[in-house]
Amino acid sequence: MAHEPRLTTALRALLTTQRVAALGTLGADGLPFVSMVPFAIDAVNACVVIHVSGLAPHTRNLQTTPQVSLLVMQAEVTGEPVHALPRVTLDGNATVLLPDTAPWRDARQAYLARFPEAEPMTQLGDFMFVAITVAGARQVAGFGAARSLDGEAIAQALRPLTD
Repeated sequence: MAHEPRLTTALRALLTTQRVAALGTLGADGLPFVSMVPFAIDAVNACVVIHVSGLAPHTRNLQTTPQVSLLVMQAEVTGEPVHALPRVTLDGNATVLLPDTAPWRDARQAYLARFPEAEPMTQLGDFMFVAITVAGARQVAGFGAARSLDGEAIAQALRPLTD
């Protein structure tokens, strides 16, 4: 198995164990809007996938201004300090995927592997898959363990670890 730096291993673990992110978008009025979204990792295309309704404000926002931010963090543990919670802020560009294209099928497969109970929602006409191509990130792996990453480093962490 290939060697992976400790912080990259921690990042990979965070992204594969946590299933919910805070999605930041910009409204037409220029004001930030943050919402909760379930997310999956599309390892084939090295992107983050969300499945959203066209009725949701965050969907309209990302269609108008595709620059988005996602915060993924470890769940709080009772009795443990919250300031050192592992977390990552991913900055990227959102693209609504066209149904029945290869990227759409990859996104759907990744999403349903993580959220099989969401399959009926994939049949609803107002829902769409969105791929977020990550351009950069800020990872905090614990107290005193932080770093910035470029898009390629994040893409590597989104792909399976190779031998």
